[in-house]
Amino acid sequence: MRDQGLGSWTRRRARMTPDRPALVQDGRATTYADLHRASTRLAHGLRERGITRGDRVAFLGLNGVEMVLSMFATAKLGGVFVPVNTRLAPPELAYVLGHSGARLLLIEDALAASASTPEVDELALDIVTFTRDAGAGLDALHAPDDGEVDELIALDDLFMIQYTSGTSGRPKGVMLTHANVVWNVYNLLVDIDLGSDEVALVTAPLFHTAALNQVLFPTILKGGTALLEARFDPVAAVDIIERERVTLLFGVTSMYLALAAAPRFHAADLASLHLALSGGAPIPESLLHTWLDRGLMIVQGYGLTEASPGATMLRAADGVRKLGTAGTACFFADVRVAAGDEDVPAGEPGEVLVSGPNVSPGYWQDPRATEAAFTDEWLHTGDVATADGEGYLRIVDRIKDMYISGGENVYPAEVEQALHEHPQIAECAVIGVPDERWGEVGRVFVVTRPGAHLSESDVLAHLDERLARYKRPASVVFLPELPHNASGKLIKSRLRETTR
Repeated sequence: MRDQGLGSWTRRRARMTPDRPALVQDGRATTYADLHRASTRLAHGLRERGITRGDRVAFLGLNGVEMVLSMFATAKLGGVFVPVNTRLAPPELAYVLGHSGARLLLIEDALAASASTPEVDELALDIVTFTRDAGAGLDALHAPDDGEVDELIALDDLFMIQYTSGTSGRPKGVMLTHANVVWNVYNLLVDIDLGSDEVALVTAPLFHTAALNQVLFPTILKGGTALLEARFDPVAAVDIIERERVTLLFGVTSMYLALAAAPRFHAADLASLHLALSGGAPIPESLLHTWLDRGLMIVQGYGLTEASPGATMLRAADGVRKLGTAGTACFFADVRVAAGDEDVPAGEPGEVLVSGPNVSPGYWQDPRATEAAFTDEWLHTGDVATADGEGYLRIVDRIKDMYISGGENVYPAEVEQALHEHPQIAECAVIGVPDERWGEVGRVFVVTRPGAHLSESDVLAHLDERLARYKRPASVVFLPELPHNASGKLIKSRLRETTR
């Protein structure tokens, strides 16, 4: 095969286990032979619409076979897949589509209204609307030609751009090569005993790096089966685990909390589960013990989109002994805790630096941000951690002001930028505060203009059409002024002190 990239995986797996179910959606199975045949015909169809090497194909839709087919079809042509967060507000969507230079947008009909805006119209995109139908929703795009597509694709070619919010208030497009994803999958397979009979429940959104690169791709590589659910429903998830004998589960803190609170959690037969993965934010130890009581250790790790995402893993064997840590570096990755150019002593806080073949080459069309974050072959994460004498990381703070709400990264600068559009707000600041359900939620500190009369509901309503729901803060505090230092820089640490 000339294609050494991820697009060739359907062909490679179909020749090994053609009749094994690869994907299951709404009770309908797609075998590996089906997956290869459908993604190949879709690749021919995309080619007929003018998609070729390097073209960006954006996808906006819920978890489903349509997304998987679109991703593999794009990869087969040497195109670049751009999975779009389904929770973006229309202005955010328009920015991602414009910044990525997407040539084609595949959009689920239930979400089509978000693209029916003047900002998106100005981009003059080729837009194809489909229905989520276990793969059949894209049949109209399939070309009759089902001959093999075997482009010359190298592992270092660009595979995907995943957008993550930026501290400047604009999303950044993280470039991931085929090699980045492949090495990340290798790291995962070294750390966990994933089998060819795996049944993975995919309820976290596939537009995020964790569900896609830590669950779907490893499952497909091994020839297992991925159960694709459009959205996370904790009650339904418990039933699915029991009924379908699910073996592999991924979730963020809020998902594991919701599962543990489901009415049948303590009575359901969860014995089939042998792997429960988590990322996005540390899990409270009380929740870890709740799952331990059910005989399952939640395997935590530390990572970020720029590392595809895995950087460290707390393996199950050390789960109790090192409870609350993020583990040690993955096999094909290196991790340092440093201050400047020097590693800090054990127990001292420092910035987490990551290196390895899983690390992104940089940000799409953003050389300044790339130069700042990727230096001397190390990714500067902006996260602060300590490492104990055995190298186990404990994430303690963030250099950047980002907080994580329900597994979603939220950057205050982006929220503040939207708030500053309100004519009665003179100054504002946003910080993350602890929340039992979501891990963290936003809190806004507002200084109003003279004579203004604003309520908490007025401030939050202002964000309704401007930001995705998960980015909207949960509370508002009105102050006569915000704390600044002598140079006029806002001192957010003083605001955080008021929440303790």
